[in-house]
Amino acid sequence: MVLKRKDYFQKLLGCWMGKNIGGTLGDPFEWIRQVNNVSYYIQDLHGDPLANDDLDIQLLWLIAMEEQGVKIDSHILSDYWLLYLTPQWGEYGNSKLNMRSGLMPPLSGTFRNIYKDSCGSFIRSEIWACISAGFPEIAARYAFQDAIIDHGNGEGTYGEVFCAALESAAFVEKDLNTLIAIGLSYIPDNCGVANAVRNVLNCHKLGSTWLEARDDVLKNHCGLVDRISDEDVKKGFGLGKLGYHVPLNIAMVMIGLLYGEGDFGKSICMTVNCGEDTDCTAATLGSIWGILNGIDAIPDKWKKPIGRHIKTACLNIGPLGHYGDQLPATIDDLSVRVDRIFGKICLEYNLPAAQSEDKFIDVSKMEKLFATSDFCKIYDKMNYVEYRFTFFNVCIDYGGDPTIKTRIARKLRLIIENKYRVQEVVKITWTLPPGWSISPDRQTTIYVPSKGVEKHICELEYQLTAENVENLINRFTVEIGFDGRHSLMLVPVILLNGNMS
Repeated sequence: MVLKRKDYFQKLLGCWMGKNIGGTLGDPFEWIRQVNNVSYYIQDLHGDPLANDDLDIQLLWLIAMEEQGVKIDSHILSDYWLLYLTPQWGEYGNSKLNMRSGLMPPLSGTFRNIYKDSCGSFIRSEIWACISAGFPEIAARYAFQDAIIDHGNGEGTYGEVFCAALESAAFVEKDLNTLIAIGLSYIPDNCGVANAVRNVLNCHKLGSTWLEARDDVLKNHCGLVDRISDEDVKKGFGLGKLGYHVPLNIAMVMIGLLYGEGDFGKSICMTVNCGEDTDCTAATLGSIWGILNGIDAIPDKWKKPIGRHIKTACLNIGPLGHYGDQLPATIDDLSVRVDRIFGKICLEYNLPAAQSEDKFIDVSKMEKLFATSDFCKIYDKMNYVEYRFTFFNVCIDYGGDPTIKTRIARKLRLIIENKYRVQEVVKITWTLPPGWSISPDRQTTIYVPSKGVEKHICELEYQLTAENVENLINRFTVEIGFDGRHSLMLVPVILLNGNMS
């Protein structure tokens, strides 16, 4: 399919308008497990949307790319997270606590985070789709780097990757079943998000009503919430795992898409009427619908009450220019700046997107929209902290537990990947705190084959023992160097005091 430039921009505007409409519509019913009866806004809006934390973090990611360039990862994004994100609730707060203790993503999103399966990341997927329109694998890779900050190895990461891939493909593909299949191709087949989405697909195929589909999803993918209607308690929906929310809520988005029959109002209201995290689900539904159809297709009755302004809720605007003037004020401003970033993405990744009116995005083979065969290998690194250097990637595998206890040996794995065409002899040196020991040795020399040669990724296992762990946070480094070369790679290691847990 060939997408014209003017249509791309209409879809950008539709994405952000749909986001604001859905977030505003669903806000009064957020986190109540009940069947709602919503047909329109219930607030007196005075021409503005409600503040939308679903959109806030995406504005921050836009600024990060404008300031740092498009080759950003979880390390850069997490710095912006700590500087500018104000909430302390749920996964946001737990990840910030972990990062302040020195833990990098994905450990920041995994360690002691009961909300890693919740909704905080899939709600911010649109930015990656819009800067990678028609190229879902790029969108999915960015979404992964984003989601692991506060969801680590949890379902929240799968949720954002699924949505980003689907939304990116929606710029060039309109069939809903195909779009859902594209999204599913980017996440593990047996994860909770995939199972919940297939649950809805099966109900729709069998001819179940949307209410029957909603109840079937709750029966199979129920997370614990505080407020539940008497009717849902009687149905047995009062139980569930604390923090396990994203599979269920993405399923509610899919119900609105599949059962809404292409009607904007029907689709977005149906999603809210399913209950749960209604501002997030409706905002995501609105974004997807807006990408598929463009802003002009959204009825004026939904657009006029909220206008085109953007309202923020959870950003520290003081350092963002003069009291936040770096933030886009309208969806039009946001779309112009996202369009500019997309141009930089096209240059960076050499994408077949021309800066012309008639042939802006050209995806001639639809199979390109599905994940490549090795994409899901990205999930092998969900317990690793990865550091990227010019010719090598270096990972520390903590096994999901970044702690150490006095006189109890603990394992760490060091993974060194040669990304270049030249083989190297690598010298590894550990600089440890006083009284700590490591086996097999503090210094090791290994041969790492060049990329394209089998086993160009070398894995080494070490055991660390501390005679006495006194500090809450223990920092040290692994030094990786090469004889005869001036370059040196320093990899930080953080182990928290496990005696205090």
